[in-house]
Amino acid sequence: MSVLPILKIDDKKEESFLRKKTKTVDIDNLNKKEMRDLIKKMRATMRDADGVGLSANQIGLDMSLFIAEPPIDETGTKPKFYVIINPEIVKKSGELDVMDEGCLSVPERFGPVERADKITISGFDQNGKKIKIKAWGFLARIFQHEIDHLNGKLFIDHAKKIRKRDKDK
Repeated sequence: MSVLPILKIDDKKEESFLRKKTKTVDIDNLNKKEMRDLIKKMRATMRDADGVGLSANQIGLDMSLFIAEPPIDETGTKPKFYVIINPEIVKKSGELDVMDEGCLSVPERFGPVERADKITISGFDQNGKKIKIKAWGFLARIFQHEIDHLNGKLFIDHAKKIRKRDKDK
């Protein structure tokens, strides 16, 4: 499976695209085969880049869609793969958590970002079926990061202190 190029903020044109709010996907006219093919390509691209989430606009598509796949946890449980179209955060916990974030579109940079520890999102799956997901911890962070992308926001807009990756690590 071929991987797609990921837009980066180092290119001004690409950054300007990444900073625009994406268009809502027309669920009633969803082409399921095209959607499946796109999801496969996005998943291959995300995995190839060692990512845990990827938004459609990161590969140059103006559509409100992201995929996510958290890493295998301490128990060795295989993670669930998520496809969420037209996601919306419908509930956030008051509890906040600060954790380092990075981004495939912001290479080699990291920084601490404060996010809600628990969220509930609604949207549609790849077949156009309405879904609602409660997420907490790292998964909630991934979802919030990807939804930010779809709204034209990057983690560097939230991070208190951004640093470059140490080349030795």
